Amino acid sequence: MGSLGFGSIFLIVVAALLIFGPKKLPELGKAAGNTLREFKNATKGLADDDDDDVKKKETQDVK
Repeated sequence: MGSLGFGSIFLIVVAALLIFGPKKLPELGKAAGNTLREFKNATKGLADDDDDDVKKKETQDVK
């Protein structure tokens, strides 16, 4: 994880527990996971669109 060691991660988790509480933390994790999943799907769609445009242009150049 780069420059984050075990102590740093532990400190972040403890701070998050103190700030948000143990009941709210799983909800925040789930929301973050959903956000990352949607972002990944959106960027994958953009990359697929770019690939389709390149293939379409290549077939037009051949004709």
